[in-house]
Parts: sequence; structure tokens; C-alpha cells
Amino acid sequence: MKIGLVSLGCPKNLVDSEVMLGLAAQAGHELTQDPSAADVLVVNTCAFIDSAKQESIDTILEMAEHKKGGACRRLIVTGCMAERYRDELKKAIPEIDAVLGTGEVPQIVGAISGGAAPLAFHRSPEGLALQSSQPAPCPEPAAPTGRREAPTYLYDASTPRIFATPRHYAYIKIAEGCDYKCAFCIIPTLRGAYRSRPADSIVREARALADRGVKELLLISQDTTFYGIDRGERGALGRLLRQLNAVDGLEWVRLLYLYPTTIDEDTLAAMAECDKVCKYIDLPLQHASNDVLKRMKRPGTRQSYDRLLTRIRAQVPGVALRTTFIVGFPGETEADVAELRGFVSDHAFDHVGVFTYSHEEGTSAFTLDDDVPAKTKAARRASVMSLQKSLVEERQQARIGGRVRVIVDGPSSEHDLVLKARLETQAPDIDASVFLSECDPSAYRAGDFLDVEIVGANGYDLIARP
Repeated sequence: MKIGLVSLGCPKNLVDSEVMLGLAAQAGHELTQDPSAADVLVVNTCAFIDSAKQESIDTILEMAEHKKGGACRRLIVTGCMAERYRDELKKAIPEIDAVLGTGEVPQIVGAISGGAAPLAFHRSPEGLALQSSQPAPCPEPAAPTGRREAPTYLYDASTPRIFATPRHYAYIKIAEGCDYKCAFCIIPTLRGAYRSRPADSIVREARALADRGVKELLLISQDTTFYGIDRGERGALGRLLRQLNAVDGLEWVRLLYLYPTTIDEDTLAAMAECDKVCKYIDLPLQHASNDVLKRMKRPGTRQSYDRLLTRIRAQVPGVALRTTFIVGFPGETEADVAELRGFVSDHAFDHVGVFTYSHEEGTSAFTLDDDVPAKTKAARRASVMSLQKSLVEERQQARIGGRVRVIVDGPSSEHDLVLKARLETQAPDIDASVFLSECDPSAYRAGDFLDVEIVGANGYDLIARP
């Protein structure tokens, strides 16, 4: 059969999508990017915050339309939203034929054929509003009492994958799940306890990826610096980085999703000494006010963050720092936001993302009053982002005339005669880019490395020429 898949959410979810595609192809199915031609449609959903849930619902309903007189015979919903709301989804959208949670990725082949499509239900919080494309939901069997067991699945080097990223970079999930209990986060419930892959499995996968032309490897998990600790392997991440640094064919190894309290000295030493490991740290800090951090159940403080960032810059010269913050958490005051702005000014982050707090059922913060109005949340986000933009623009102007090395990602979607590229200090999709002009785009391929001169800046982005 022809299988179409829509992947939503983060790169960790994307890896699950790639595994499902690989398993489907291994079973003899054909893959298609045209949903109108698919016999079976799969939507791999995200349910982290309200906007992600709404996008998932909208996409499911959009794909359900292909069952009305089209080629589609089966609609399968997978991923975090399926894990969180499986019985509600099936009741509200009867076009759905199978629901697979985050731990049921290997069952995709059975779900495609209709033979092993588990409809195990669990009780989930009330309040999810769904709209079906049919007037009335079909009746469902009563859900058993209690919750399902937490997911335990984790793929390995022998698991087939069909890659959805460009040929020159790929994600490797080095661990799954999370053991932290941050007040705003539902991920531990959706993904289960933290579990690391063995290093030899990761290195084998990295070698296979390098053999197929991958130049940049992005290591991902819920907390990448916790890698190996669950297995009693202290210092495992530093050892892994040194092993990956020796893989022929790789040029860049990038770490994403580090945690402020699990960054050890050996990881920083490995980053400083390994020429292929990008001098780039993605460190979601979430806030800088001690009062807010305490209510968020985050283990750090403003003072410990100050010391950590100073230590990182001292031990990894030239490192780029990316972080994310949440504004509008219950009880947040204008003084808390002022402290956050001061923190951003003090540390000159290269990349900052700011999210407005989403009041999610199933989290411990849901018991608190969501007492910051939506307009206030939006204004606070705009305030921090405006500050960050002004700080970055000033630094970008100072870079004009410098020479740097970039990786080419391909033609720019904005102009036929411009190439899009990235510095070592820029991750794909989430960071700004370098746009190459004054060159023949046909002379370069995605994955090529070039030495370029920076000739201009436009907001967060840089403009350069070979």
C-alpha cells in the first residue's frame, strides 16, 4: 500500500516518524508525499502545549478528509497526543482507525494492515475540545480503569529509518524519556522514564549515517547531558563525543537539549578538544527569577546559572549559547520579568526563544491559578524578544568583514540566486541563517563546506559571499 505520514512537533518526534517510515518500507509498503494518493495516512502528533495540540487536531481533520471518496482507507494517529488522549481522539474523530502511543512505534506495520492496531485506553484529563468531520461520534468500548504502563520503547542502530531531513544532516536520539518533574511539563508522562542507548549502538548508527553522506550529526534527547547516568555510566557523554569525533566522514557533531544541572566538566572538556564537536550549547533555562524557578520546580537558581554560563564560556572559548524561556508562569510578576531581561542582557546569548506559559492539564502547575492574562503573557514575550533582537543586531553588525566557515543547506526559498547556509554556531530550523550571494548556486551542493566573508547583516541573519 501507499503510505503517507505527517510529522509534527520536535526533532525527537521526527526520529519516531523516520522509524515508522523505515518499518513500513521494510514491510514492503510504498511511501508517498502526496496525501491524496495514500492508501494509509499517518499523523504523528505533538501535545506539548495548546498550540501544538490544536495543530495536531487540525492536521488529523485535514487528513480525515482524504477518506471521503479518495484513496485513503485507513487513518492512523500516533505520537504524544495519541499517548495523552487516545480514547478522546477515537470518540471525537471516528475516521481514525488506529491509535498508537509513543511506546508503540514498532506496531505501525500491524496498524497499517489493520491486524494489530491496539486500542488500549487510559483515563486522561478532561477539557480537550475536538471537532469531528462527521456529525456524531461512533460509540466506543468503556475505558478500563487506571493508566497504561509508561512507554519503554527506544530504537537502536539496527532499526530501519527513512530520513526526512536533507541528506547532509540527521538526528540521532541518544536517549528517551525524562526523570525530571518540572511543574509545566507533561513529557515524563508522555515519554516515560529516562533511558539511554548503549554507546556502541549510537556509534554504529553514526558510522552508517556518515557512509550515506551525512556531514552533520545532531544528538537529541529530553536531557542530553543526563546521558548514561541512568545506566550508572558517569562521564558517558564525554566518552561518546570523543568516539563520534573519530567517525570518518562526519564534519560536525551538535548537542541539543542540555540541562543546566547535569553539564559536567568532562563534557565541556570534550567539546573544547574535539574538532568535530560544535562549540554550541543548547541550554533551556526557562527563567532567571529564583521565585519563578522554584515554582516551576527547576533545580537551578539565578546565581547558579550565572556561574554555569561563566564557566562554559571560560572552558569552551568561542561557544555559542542558545536558551529558551517561559514567561507568564503562574505568579510571575513584572519584577520577575525585569530580572529575566537583566539576565538576557548580562549573558549575551547567541540565540533566545521565548514561549508563553501554556496551562496544561496533567502537570503539577495545573493546580495553580493561571493568573497571568494572555495579553500580558504576549507583551512580556515581545519585551524579552525585542531586547534579544537589539542585542543580536549590534553583535551581527560587528561581524561584517570577518571570514567564517559555513555548511550549505541549499537554495534559499526566498530568492533563486541565493544559497542558504549555516555557521557552526547555528542549528538547522531553529536558528538564524547565512545567506550567500554573489555566487553561482549551481556550483554548490547541500552539504558543501565553504569559507565565506560576511558582507552584511539583516536582523538575526548574516549575508556573505564565497
